[in-house]
Amino acid sequence: LARPAARPIHAELRTALARVEELTGGSADDLEKLRVPEVRAEVNELLLRTSELVRGAAGGRPRSRRGADLVGKRLRGAKLRGTDLRGALLIAADLTGADLTLADLIGADLRDADLSGADLTGALFLTQPQLNAARGNAATRLPEGFERPAHWAS
Repeated sequence: LARPAARPIHAELRTALARVEELTGGSADDLEKLRVPEVRAEVNELLLRTSELVRGAAGGRPRSRRGADLVGKRLRGAKLRGTDLRGALLIAADLTGADLTLADLIGADLRDADLSGADLTGALFLTQPQLNAARGNAATRLPEGFERPAHWAS
């Protein structure tokens, strides 16, 4: 979210973050009255805009595989830089050596996906649980701030 390409909406992102943090600190009664779908829709719109801005800066025309069924697909060495993989089903997909830099991975299902030697630096909205559900090795390049899961091969 702090990437230079997202600068045009930094103020909106900061405002949304402050609002969500404020909402999560509310009382049980406040949380019960909260209209979660409305808040989620507002935040999602900002995250989509952020994704488009950052992926657009990746060069070329960003591709979309949003929600794609890629279960078990052989994507070894695939050039997925800047690709929208939101909600994609990548269960048991072979992503060995794939370039996933600047790919949007929000909600992507990486269970048992092979990320050995893949480049995930700069991947957008990647979470530690997604990595924990996947397979990888010492050659897998991770974004700063992520831990290599203990079950990954050395």
